Amino acid sequence: MNYDEIDEIGDNHIGDVTRTPMREDAFELSVDEKIAKIQHNVKEIMETLGLDLEDDSLKGTPKRVAKAYVKELFGGLLPETKPNLSTFQNNYQYGEMLVEKNIVVYSTCEHHFLPIVGRAHVAYISKGTVVGLSKMNRIVDYYAKRPQVQERLTRQIVKALQEALGTDDVACIIDAKHLCVNSRGVKDIESSTVTAEFGGAFKDINRQKEFRDYVKLETKF
Repeated sequence: MNYDEIDEIGDNHIGDVTRTPMREDAFELSVDEKIAKIQHNVKEIMETLGLDLEDDSLKGTPKRVAKAYVKELFGGLLPETKPNLSTFQNNYQYGEMLVEKNIVVYSTCEHHFLPIVGRAHVAYISKGTVVGLSKMNRIVDYYAKRPQVQERLTRQIVKALQEALGTDDVACIIDAKHLCVNSRGVKDIESSTVTAEFGGAFKDINRQKEFRDYVKLETKF
């Protein structure tokens, strides 16, 4: 199986900018084999840095890092973790936009393997079907758990929901801090990055404004 087959419709085009770059042999190793291989490589990195892996605090680090990479931080690279975006008939006849805001984003910059942390705001207008609210959170989490660039992540979320819902009327805004900017290089701890993808009806400037106004609403309990 190759990565084109995992992301199903639309992701089998080589030139597709929403496609995560993957080798054809990406799934030949089992999860356990990947963990073992990464564990060995992390051990070598730590030893190269001069760390004493016999120390009680460090000796378990290579395996912990390897497991975190394969099963958690980059769990979105595993085909079996892709959410099943079951849809239902829009029996409520709700025709306005539905917005799920402040979805927590934990991702990893593919250029420096440092964290990206922020919030995603997702909206769609039903064309007859709806998706469970938690599924919107899950699709954000799935694509975030890969080595990423924020632009691609934003587009992957929109594309996945467009395919599940059978409509182009999907939008996503992400506002996130990149630790490759905040903790290294320029070390600007205040800056964040905002990306947006507007499909279908959301290309209309008034719809975009309505979406942004919903995002700005303060949620009170």
